[in-house]
Amino acid sequence: MKLKFSKMHGLGNDFVVVDGIRQTVGLTPERLRQLGDRHLGIGFDQLLLVEAPHAGENDFRYRIFNNDGSEVEQCGNGARCFVKFVTEQKLTNKRAIRVETAKGVIVPEYHSNGLITVDMGVPRLKSLEVPFIADGDAITHPLAIGDDSIDVTVVSMGNPHAVCVVNNVDSAPVAQQGPLVESHPRFPEKVNAGFMQIVNRGEIRLRVYERGAGETLACGTGACAAVVAGIQRGQLDSRVLVHTRGGDLNIEWGGPGHPVKMTGPAVTVFTGEIEI
Repeated sequence: MKLKFSKMHGLGNDFVVVDGIRQTVGLTPERLRQLGDRHLGIGFDQLLLVEAPHAGENDFRYRIFNNDGSEVEQCGNGARCFVKFVTEQKLTNKRAIRVETAKGVIVPEYHSNGLITVDMGVPRLKSLEVPFIADGDAITHPLAIGDDSIDVTVVSMGNPHAVCVVNNVDSAPVAQQGPLVESHPRFPEKVNAGFMQIVNRGEIRLRVYERGAGETLACGTGACAAVVAGIQRGQLDSRVLVHTRGGDLNIEWGGPGHPVKMTGPAVTVFTGEIEI
C-alpha cells in the first residue's frame, strides 16, 4: 500500500501531512515511529492527518501525532501547514476554515501575502485545566527540578505548557531541564517546557522542549503560551514578536477571556509517496 504525503515545515518545525479524506490511512504507533525515523522513514516532528469533520458546520478534522507514535491535542505551526495543505490540495477554496481538534475548534485564515493567522482559542489558565497539580491558581509556581527550583507559569493552549523566564536562551539548560519538566509528576499528562528570554515588552526569544518530540526549531502553541505567560507576569504587551530558532511568529492576546491569535508562514518542501 502506498501512502501519499506532503513534507512541510513552519519555521523549521517539520511535518508530514497526510490526506485521510481521499485515501485510506492506517496509522498504528509502530507505523508512526517507522515513518518518523529520519534515517529509515521520512522523518518529522509531527504527522498531521486531515480528516472529514464530525460536525457539519466545520470544514475538517485535524489530528496530530508525534514521531514517538503518541497523539497530541494541538500544534500551532502544524495548524498553519494544515491550512496551506488543504488549499494546495484543492480540498477547499475558502480563505478561512473551521477545523476540529481534540480540544476544540480552531479558525485559521490564509492571507494573500502567504502568511496564515490562526485563532488558537482562549487559553486556559487554571491549574486543573492544564492539568497541573497545585494547591491553587497562581501566575507562577515553584517547580523542583533535581536540586534546583524554577518558577513556571502554566498555560493550556489545548495542550499543556510550562513557561520559565531565562536570561539568555542560548545558554539556557534546555537539553538538561526540558526532559525533567516534560515528565515532572506534577504534570499528569506531561508538558511542553518553554524557555523564554524577554528582549523588551514587544519581543521575546524562545526555545521549547516539546512533549513527545524533544526540542524543535519552533513551537506555535509554545509561542502562544509564552506570550500569555509574559503578559500574565506583567512583562509583555498584547502584541509580541517571538523569535524562535526557526524564524519569527507574531502573537496577539487581549487578556483573559480573549483568544490568542498567531500569524506566521508555512512552507511545502516536497510531495511524495511511500510504501507502507
